[in-house]
Amino acid sequence: EFFVNAFKMSSLKVQKRLASSVLRCGKKKVWLDPNEIGEIAQANSRQNIRKLVKDGLIIKKPNKIHSRARMRKKLEARRKGRHTGVGKRRGTANARMPVKVLWMRRMRILRRMLKKYREAKKIDKHLYHELYMKVKGNTFKNKRLLMEFIHKKKADNARAKMLSDQAEARRHRAKEARKRREERQLAKKEAAAK
Repeated sequence: EFFVNAFKMSSLKVQKRLASSVLRCGKKKVWLDPNEIGEIAQANSRQNIRKLVKDGLIIKKPNKIHSRARMRKKLEARRKGRHTGVGKRRGTANARMPVKVLWMRRMRILRRMLKKYREAKKIDKHLYHELYMKVKGNTFKNKRLLMEFIHKKKADNARAKMLSDQAEARRHRAKEARKRREERQLAKKEAAAK
């Protein structure tokens, strides 16, 4: 009986090949009804195979499930910082989070901020250029420090301008006073000469 079954199964090789072609799947995925081996063995064309598929004697097996539930659970835990201790790390610190990437992020953030400030007329083009070069020179660690520096610089500039304006006004007043004094002295001289 074993040999008979083996012969029958081997004789269904063609049917299996045709069925895999018709069902568009691998031969592993094809299921032939073991109770209808005689009828299946008769089928020697794709059309016959299609009929058997329609009748349910040949079926395409469902896909095996490869669940990602466990993986999703682990990734969720990783987001909270679990499973990331020293023992779980394979790459160097630089391989895991490259210094270059951090640098690029920081540069882009700070340059974007400078550009925004310049467009909003909060800083002029001269201060913009000075700060741009300072950013490139790694002077500022983050936006907060850059912002503080800008406020301080603007306050210093305003103070310097105010002092220079006051000095200018003082000079102007002194000049006017000198002029008046000279005029008075001239007038005195003229009066004395008469």
